[in-house]
Amino acid sequence: MADIALLTRLIEPEATALGFDLVRVKMFGGKSDPTLQVMAERPDTGQLTIDDCADLSRRISDVLDALEAEGKDPIEDAYRLEVSSPGIDRPLTRPQDYVKWAGHEAKITLAEKIDNRKILTGDLVGIEGDQVSIDVRGHTRMTVGLAAIHDAKLTITDRLLAATAPLSSEGADEFEDADDLNDNDDLNEGQQ
Repeated sequence: MADIALLTRLIEPEATALGFDLVRVKMFGGKSDPTLQVMAERPDTGQLTIDDCADLSRRISDVLDALEAEGKDPIEDAYRLEVSSPGIDRPLTRPQDYVKWAGHEAKITLAEKIDNRKILTGDLVGIEGDQVSIDVRGHTRMTVGLAAIHDAKLTITDRLLAATAPLSSEGADEFEDADDLNDNDDLNEGQQ
């Protein structure tokens, strides 16, 4: 398996050079379909455009290809590179994520059960030091250490959607018009 800490050290300077914050580096898919997932964001918007993703993907590919040419490939087998924005139901991977998204609903999966619970769902209260607090629905406020968290992500709610409005909806009407044309084609076929 790939060394995620090493990959993060290689990828983070490339994201930073483009003015992005690195959110997560993760390998998934196993031997049959290994994928290197890189999530980054613009600090001012929390999002990336398609062009931003393409620029970061090229920079990462150049670094990894150069290492492979030197015989120092950090990923042994063939893999797919996936570069994206963290999305609306973004993973919470850094301490600052728990500050920024306090008041929003999240799902936290613990590495091991605490108080007979492995999954905590509710409103994030925030973080103090390395202790994350969440108001667990149907329970009470719980505080857990960052090290105890296996995975955490925001839950899509109306409040979150309002807080993460897209950078731009320019061009969205073109997709709507294309769908309308396809719908009319289907109607015309059914009448023949």
